[in-house]
Amino acid sequence: MDSRTLYLRLLQYVRPYWRIFAASLLATAVLAATEPALAALLKPLLDGSFVDKDPTMIRLMPLLLLAVFALRGISGFISAVALNWVANKVVMDLRGLMFDRLLNLPTRFYDNHPTGVVLSKVTYNVNQVTDAATKVLVVLVRDSIIILGLLGWMLYLSWQLSLIALVLAPLVALAVKLISGRLRRLNRGLQQSMGDMAHNLEEIINGHKVVKLFGGQPPEARRFNRVNNWVRRYTMKQVVTSETNVPIIQMLAVIGLAVMIYFAALQSASDEITIGGFVSFFGAMALLLAPLKRLTSINTPLQRGLAAAESVFALVDEEPEADTGSRSLARVEGRVEFRDVSFSYEADGRRALEGITLAIEPGENVALVGMSGSGKSTLVQLLPRFYHPDTGAILIDGVDIRELRLADLRRHIALVSQDVVLFNDSVRGNIAYGAMDGADEAAVIRAAEAAHAMEFIRAMPEGLDTLVGDNGVRLSGGQRQRVAIARAILKDAPILILDEATSALDTQSERYIQQALEVLKQGRTTITIAHRLSTIEKADRIVVLDGGRIAETGTHAELLGRGGIYSRLHRLQFTRPEPAADAAEAPDQP
Repeated sequence: MDSRTLYLRLLQYVRPYWRIFAASLLATAVLAATEPALAALLKPLLDGSFVDKDPTMIRLMPLLLLAVFALRGISGFISAVALNWVANKVVMDLRGLMFDRLLNLPTRFYDNHPTGVVLSKVTYNVNQVTDAATKVLVVLVRDSIIILGLLGWMLYLSWQLSLIALVLAPLVALAVKLISGRLRRLNRGLQQSMGDMAHNLEEIINGHKVVKLFGGQPPEARRFNRVNNWVRRYTMKQVVTSETNVPIIQMLAVIGLAVMIYFAALQSASDEITIGGFVSFFGAMALLLAPLKRLTSINTPLQRGLAAAESVFALVDEEPEADTGSRSLARVEGRVEFRDVSFSYEADGRRALEGITLAIEPGENVALVGMSGSGKSTLVQLLPRFYHPDTGAILIDGVDIRELRLADLRRHIALVSQDVVLFNDSVRGNIAYGAMDGADEAAVIRAAEAAHAMEFIRAMPEGLDTLVGDNGVRLSGGQRQRVAIARAILKDAPILILDEATSALDTQSERYIQQALEVLKQGRTTITIAHRLSTIEKADRIVVLDGGRIAETGTHAELLGRGGIYSRLHRLQFTRPEPAADAAEAPDQP
């Protein structure tokens, strides 16, 4: 996207606040008009008060100066406040758009984009956009009016001298153009490096225990210092480029000023210009330098803002989850069918699942087992359409899930994963989450009791209203798992996915949870992934996956009798310590 198109798109986010922005521009224009007025006042001030000693001018000039500076103060205040109000509204709107997009992006986006880079876009990059969207435009309007006003006054006083200033304009434009491209590239690099830094910090904060335990401080420090140094280098390159721009423009201006002083002295000697006119002309020249400097310096925030806008709009323009369905199922019995389903994570086509055909009847409890990477977790992630199969179809009650609206599809599915996600909210807020927000307290308590969570919730200082901290940091692993199970119980969905749901529990807690899950499974279609084979021995059917294909199907007793993959997994798990089995049965990850 070229700079003009990008900038015009950016200004669209200012349009809803055009009245406030117009007020800011109007106040800015008034403020700008006072600068030439100050230069213009110098001529009557000197010629009328000091040369001609006109009594009227002696009384009038102080009052005019007071009026001009009062007008400057009022217009400057209105301009600054209105401008910042619009700028902050634009930032808020863009962040809102980015957050809304993040809520609706497909899972593949999160697989391919580091969290820190995404965070940097929302927190850092969007702030850089506001200067380009508002402040740059205000500077352009204000200083253009000042420059035009001062040049007009100078032309009025002496058109010969003013022509010298006009000759400098093409040279200034050329210098700005040469530097613009480099500033844009440097700002892109800086924003990317800031994203890398945020990603690095996010990894260290989340994994600080692993870093400490495995002595990762030196390599992590080296990695951070490398990224940190790139941020410094890009920043310094930007400063050098930007600061090179200013002295070049100033030098051109000083050369023109020197030439004008020479010719002005000649005109003064021949009485072509009065003392007041001479001082007024050079007063205008002096006032001209500051807006020229600001006008030529806006290239830096403009290019920084445009580079940031590219990054922001890249996120805003990401394709959301495909939700082409138009149907809804008011009531679901829970029949799930996979018809010749194949799926690959990578573009190279390596299959994570190949030709999966599986029918699960309403109320049936089917367990998926297999070695790590066999496709267990991948298969269940296709059901709520976190991913889409490359070929084949998935049906619920005979309806292709692609025909269902996403919200309607997911309303019928509850998930309890080994990777428990809790929000920095109360226990109540984490159980009655999302669409269940506002559930009555009795229902929340029943769900918590069914998950054997009320025993520790009652012991908390504020009970259900106790804050759990960032991702439930104030709770133990087993407590976090039970809160997640209570959330699934409260949802009361007809299809239940248990992705190693008891993996974080101690033996006693697991016994409680297994009892609660047995109750929860009644009348529901349940798909269970478990590395502890003892927890799925009573499953109605066990499906063994191997290399993305269904290798075996049967009950616990049938599969043991066959002496195949399941029998081997069972033998390995019950002839060596549990942790070794845990390692062999780590969940699938994309």
